[in-house]
Amino acid sequence: MSFNTFGHLFRVTTFGESHGPAIGCVVDGCPPRIPLTEADIQPYLDKRRPGQSRFTTQRQEPDAVKILSGVFIDEASGQRVTTGTPIALLIENVDQRSKDYSDIKDKYRPGHADYTYDVKYGLRDYGGGGRQSARETATRVAAGAIARKIVPGLTVRGALVQMGPHRIDRARWDWAEVERNAFFCPDAERAKFYADYLDGVRKAGSSIGAVIEVVAEGVPAGLGAPIYGKLDGDLAAALMSINAVKGVEIGAGFGAAELSGEDNGDEMRLGNDGKPRFLSNNAGGILGGISSGQPVVARFAVKPTSSILTPRRTVDRYGRETEISTKGRHDPCVGIRAVPIGEAMVACVIADHYLRQRGQVGDTPSWPLPKRTER
Repeated sequence: MSFNTFGHLFRVTTFGESHGPAIGCVVDGCPPRIPLTEADIQPYLDKRRPGQSRFTTQRQEPDAVKILSGVFIDEASGQRVTTGTPIALLIENVDQRSKDYSDIKDKYRPGHADYTYDVKYGLRDYGGGGRQSARETATRVAAGAIARKIVPGLTVRGALVQMGPHRIDRARWDWAEVERNAFFCPDAERAKFYADYLDGVRKAGSSIGAVIEVVAEGVPAGLGAPIYGKLDGDLAAALMSINAVKGVEIGAGFGAAELSGEDNGDEMRLGNDGKPRFLSNNAGGILGGISSGQPVVARFAVKPTSSILTPRRTVDRYGRETEISTKGRHDPCVGIRAVPIGEAMVACVIADHYLRQRGQVGDTPSWPLPKRTER
C-alpha cells in the first residue's frame, strides 16, 4: 500500500495495523538541537487515548511512546535533543480483541472502507479494520507533538463545537473548560447536555457525528504559496485524511456564502505597534493561500461511527445479500477523540510550511515594506 507519507520538508510516514503488535511513525526533516523526550509527546497521546470515559471505546491502550532514533544527548546542555536525522516513534498495541470481528470477516460494514479495501487490493485485514482503523491516528498525534516544537510561539488548540445537530453557544466559549470535560467542549453547559444526549445514543446502540474546530495562534505571516501550495489547501487535505472526516472549512467556511462582500472582507487598520490589525477573521487567518498572521481557524465534520449494534443490510465478499450488526468496543461519537488528531494535523502542516518558508525566503521581509523607487 502506498501513500503513507505526508508533508514536504517535515515528512511523516506512519505504519502498523489496529491489531498488529505495534503502530508507529518516522518523522523526517525535523531540525537538529530541539529538546525532545517521550515526556514531550506523551501528554498529547494521553489526550487521544481510548477508554478514558464511558463516551469512548473501552479498548484499554496505554499508548506509551518510545523514541527509537533521531535524538542524542547534547553535552553542552545535558538535554536529549534532535539530531536532524529521522525520528522513529513506536507505540505497542496491548489490548487487541480480534475475535470480536470473526463474525463479520466476510461481510462489509455499511459506512466502512471494508468493500473499497477489498475491491482495491483483493484482501483486507478484518481484525479491527487493520490499516483503515483510526488506531493509526495515534502516530499522527505523536508526530504533531514534535511539529509543535518547530515553530516558535505556536499554539494549536482544538474543541468540539457541535454534536449531532446541537451546537455550542460561542458566547460561553472557555478554553479552560475544554480540559475539564470528557468532550473537549468549550461550553460547560453544552458539555452537560452532551453527557445525557450521548448516553441515550450509546444505550440505543447507535452513534452520532460531530464538528471539531482547531485554532492555531502564533502562526507567522507569509506561510503558504500561491496556486498549488496554499496553506489552506494543505490543511484541508490533512484534515480530510483523518478517518471519518467528511467536510472541512476554513474561517467562515460555508457560512461565507451567506455574507455580503462588506461583511465577509476582513477590514484592516494599523495597530499600536504599527502593524496591520484585522477587525474580523472570516478568512481564518489565510489570504490567497498565505497566512496573514491572524489565528488560523479550521473546522471539520466527523461522520457517525459506522460500527453500530443496529442490524443493517449489506452484502458479503462472495456476492450474497445479508445483514450485519457490529459487536466489540466502539466510540458512540468518534468526533470526541478526533480533537487531538485535528490539532496534530494542523501542527504538522504549519511546521512543514514554516520550514518551506525558511528554506525559500529565509527571514520574512519586515513590514512596512520599503517604498518603490521610480524607474
